[in-house]
Amino acid sequence: MIGAGSFNKDGSSEIFVAYDDIDYVDVLVTYDIGSFSNYIKYSTGNGPGSVALGDFNNDNNLDIVVANQGDNTVGLLLGYGNGSFTNQTTYSTGSSPMSVAVGDFNNDTNLDIVVANRNDNSISVLLGYGNSSFANQTTYSTGAGPISVTVGDFNNDTRPDIVVANHHGNTLSVLLGYENGSFGNQTTYSTGYKPWPVTVGDFNNDTRLDIVVANFGDNT
Repeated sequence: MIGAGSFNKDGSSEIFVAYDDIDYVDVLVTYDIGSFSNYIKYSTGNGPGSVALGDFNNDNNLDIVVANQGDNTVGLLLGYGNGSFTNQTTYSTGSSPMSVAVGDFNNDTNLDIVVANRNDNSISVLLGYGNSSFANQTTYSTGAGPISVTVGDFNNDTRPDIVVANHHGNTLSVLLGYENGSFGNQTTYSTGYKPWPVTVGDFNNDTRLDIVVANFGDNT
């Protein structure tokens, strides 16, 4: 997985790459427009397959959270604001976490984490305390083989909801959020064959979030 974020507050975006076969994240710091440093390697857990960014200790520096699918954890690497990071701290998830997303699920201004657990058909929600630590996971049932997760407000109540692509079930699961950080039971919607990445946006300009999913198995 590859992505970008401003890790050293210079107004430019740095690049990060997660390698799920060699268990680390590379960070390339921007020197100038189009110019990057040599990569800096940070160890993760086993099989880092998904990465998200956020400020998990409220120091105004971006941090990195990684889903380590091979050892059933998420790893948190705190940013120093200069493009470098701490060693990871790990938190337990369900079996084979494949995708991670962030949001403020309990309206306390601290970022929380949600992870899609492929092997036990669930998501894990870890509520953040705002000091880089998290409560133990709370799990919610999904369809078969949840492989991608993202966050959005689908019922316009200002509370984050969760949508999950169920790779083996050919469905999406939508779990509506409550203000206390808990979620309702899933509602499922049919997709194409083997849905994988899911994302959201307002595609018809009606101020309501819509969902798009790529179906790996039938090229749709």
